[in-house]
Amino acid sequence: MQPITHLLRRRLLQATALAAALTAGSAFAQAWPNKPITLVVPFPAGGTTDVLARALADKLQQALGQPVIVESKPGAGATLGADYVAKAKPDGHTLLVGAVHHTIATSVYKKLPYDLQKDFAPITTIALVPNVLVVNANNPAKTVAELVAQAKAQPGKLSYGSNGNGTAQHLIGTQFENATGTELTHIPYKGSGPLVTDLIGGQITMSFDTITPVLPHIKAGKLRPLAVTTAKRASALPEVPTLAEAGVNGIDTGTWFGLLAPAATPKDIVARLNAEAVKIIQSPDFKKRMDEIGAEPIGNSGEQMAAQIKADTDKFAKLVKDAKVTIE
Repeated sequence: MQPITHLLRRRLLQATALAAALTAGSAFAQAWPNKPITLVVPFPAGGTTDVLARALADKLQQALGQPVIVESKPGAGATLGADYVAKAKPDGHTLLVGAVHHTIATSVYKKLPYDLQKDFAPITTIALVPNVLVVNANNPAKTVAELVAQAKAQPGKLSYGSNGNGTAQHLIGTQFENATGTELTHIPYKGSGPLVTDLIGGQITMSFDTITPVLPHIKAGKLRPLAVTTAKRASALPEVPTLAEAGVNGIDTGTWFGLLAPAATPKDIVARLNAEAVKIIQSPDFKKRMDEIGAEPIGNSGEQMAAQIKADTDKFAKLVKDAKVTIE
């Protein structure tokens, strides 16, 4: 009887181990999400990326039934935050609110610790925001031509701020210099918050920032818009000409913002994120919020966003080469 008892005991232990494994597996495979979701913003609070992330997070939290936290990880032209998400656990709980800046950084930085097209799964483009050339309201320049005259009279004395080396604002600034034959001093910041503070305070002359962080100060009379950097006028500033209309040709750059996950994130989670995010982006409440900040809501597929990333990476590679912008 002893061998039979031993066999039964062994089978009992095996059954117990199997039950424990199934229970653990069931717990692990709980319906996603099973903990708070973090949206990583690669810029300081107060900028366009932060504003868009918070607008999306509020609605996404309701849709998914879990807290959605917005966390700033600024630095190195938005690449620090991108690298953090690229290396995060691919379980759908850590996402990047990326931007067109990341397609530019691919060419600007000689070495990046991640590959934008290989290390991320695009979810959807949230919105497109035009950039605008603005100066302090105390600046005597009322037009782009007057600002260019100022710059030519004082080579290297006028400065422009950007959200960091390799960002859209930086590239637009170099394009502006090349197109107008001027010499400006580039001042990189970690984001729009500190940049706008210094612009209002007179520490820098101008910026080519997105409309969102400067719009309230334009309305308050503290900043003066001279031109938008896109081919079409912005609905939030319909009276402001484009750079082309102001006599500066060859610049057509706006800033898009989108949601991305680490590349190995399960496809069903990426699909669910896309479905929920697009539903939010196309809702009347979200569109109203975008109108308030001068943004155009998009809400496309992950495949469309991936195609956009590839096209912009190729486009900016040429512009970066022509502008001779490189960073170690």
